[in-house]
Amino acid sequence: MFSGRITQRLLHGFDRLVPEKAHTKTPAHLRTGRRGEEDAYFYLRKNGYVMVARNFRTARHRGEIDLIGWAKNRGEDVLCFIEVKTRTTRDVKPAHAAVDRKKRRDLRIVIRDYLHSLPRRQFPQAPQWRFDVITVYYEGGALHPTFELFQNAALSS
Repeated sequence: MFSGRITQRLLHGFDRLVPEKAHTKTPAHLRTGRRGEEDAYFYLRKNGYVMVARNFRTARHRGEIDLIGWAKNRGEDVLCFIEVKTRTTRDVKPAHAAVDRKKRRDLRIVIRDYLHSLPRRQFPQAPQWRFDVITVYYEGGALHPTFELFQNAALSS
């Protein structure tokens, strides 16, 4: 727990050391999204998730799973596929609403690919799994975000 906080602070410190010119090459919304994924990663770890992968992609299909981790659900381990949505305001629509039908379809396919890639010796049958969405809000230029976690979000249309 303590080492995670140190790592997070070090990463934010290194971000401040990078010259401002380097940030201008990456669009602001991508920097915000990357920061949100980083903060969501540490938030979930602090709340008991054991993270096993970040930004998982397959060569065969479109889409990316932002975070993959194990969580406890009624005493049992559940493999969680987590979509992170980051916003600086709530003015337009809630961040979790951005996980639309097309996004859910792409994620279903990548989740299937991930489950098929698990070693059969360790997992003779697919583990119990769920899809979570976590929203990260940096409102009013806040240094510390607020989080909303939607566990077992629907993947069907």
